[in-house]
Amino acid sequence: MQVYEWMINRPERFRMTTSDTAIQLDLISKVQGISAAEEYFLKLPDGLKDNRIYGSLLNAYVHAKMKEEAESLIGKMRNRGYANNSLPFNVMMTLYMNLRDYDKVDSMVFEMMEKRIPLDIYTYNIWLSSCGSRGSLGKMEQAYKQMEMDTSINPNWTTFSTMATSYIKLKQPEKAEDCLKKLESRITGRDRIPYHYLISLYGSVDNKDEVLRVWNIYKSLFPNVPNLGYHAVISSLVRMDDIEAAEEIYESWLAVKSTYDPRIANLLLAWYVRKGLADKAESFFNEIIEVGGKPNSMTWEILAESHIRDRKISEALSCLKNATEALGSKSWKPKPANVSLLLKLCKQEGDTLSKEALMEILKKMGCLENEQYMSNILLSDESFTSNGSLTENSNSDDDEDAAEVLLSQQHGIL
Repeated sequence: MQVYEWMINRPERFRMTTSDTAIQLDLISKVQGISAAEEYFLKLPDGLKDNRIYGSLLNAYVHAKMKEEAESLIGKMRNRGYANNSLPFNVMMTLYMNLRDYDKVDSMVFEMMEKRIPLDIYTYNIWLSSCGSRGSLGKMEQAYKQMEMDTSINPNWTTFSTMATSYIKLKQPEKAEDCLKKLESRITGRDRIPYHYLISLYGSVDNKDEVLRVWNIYKSLFPNVPNLGYHAVISSLVRMDDIEAAEEIYESWLAVKSTYDPRIANLLLAWYVRKGLADKAESFFNEIIEVGGKPNSMTWEILAESHIRDRKISEALSCLKNATEALGSKSWKPKPANVSLLLKLCKQEGDTLSKEALMEILKKMGCLENEQYMSNILLSDESFTSNGSLTENSNSDDDEDAAEVLLSQQHGIL
């Protein structure tokens, strides 16, 4: 951004094109925020605002998930004749996907068809993802058939990873594996990312043989496997409860890693906790420290879960306090299930001081003012007031065991 400002201040030496201006607007939105980008846009001469500059502001709105502003802007782009290709529609479809407004994704596709704007590979892939996300395999397969009939489109590996993911979610493992075979046939060049998807998705259908086959191919093609590759294979093996194979690959990673990624160790740590192996979890945590690893916020929270299971309130709180200061703490919030269980334990033990300490943690991490977050916390017979204090609620007896149910569901991708 400083380079562009330097160029702008020297008009006698540099002629700024509309492409340069669009890039400058994008940089402003990322560095200074959306308001600064809007101000920059408004100051530009009307004649200079072409499709690239409008598109840059549209991207900024979508990145900020500003639905009304994005819809208003693409309306102006339509009026100016700038919405005459797939790009702005793809951007809006991405926004609607992020907002889970799948009907609007369809409306974008239908508008393109009506106006005879060609759908590109990104349009089709987003459309497929939208159909799968809403649980409509019929619509997804219909969209894919249309894609096959479009002679200008060659389905890529993302197409089949998207469809495989939907089939897995909707309990269609055979169709998912068929897509994974097609995915593998579409991998070209030296792209590592498709292999990460393949390994992870084969793990999701409990096909250990394929996980290890693809892993071995991956290692033979790329002697230096990045942390993401190790995360993918260990995650798949842990998901299939093959902890011995996961531990073996973890040890091989320790021997070759260039940087220590706590997310990889978290996979094993979470498995030990989930299986109730508190001593193993504790010893493994100590091993992480011994090899020079720095626990992130999630590492500390996983360890806290072990203490919660053992009803060790003080130890659990200590871990959560450490989580507030660990790597990645700015974006971390304790899982609502853990907070619910801790509050329940505090009530059962009559531990007011620990309850207050937990409230301080929530306050520090900005949880108390987050209504959506707080609505997910089950407080047994208690609820929060607007200032973060607790009040009695006599209508929550039916939720007595709900926190335990949440705990069983909370282990996802770490």
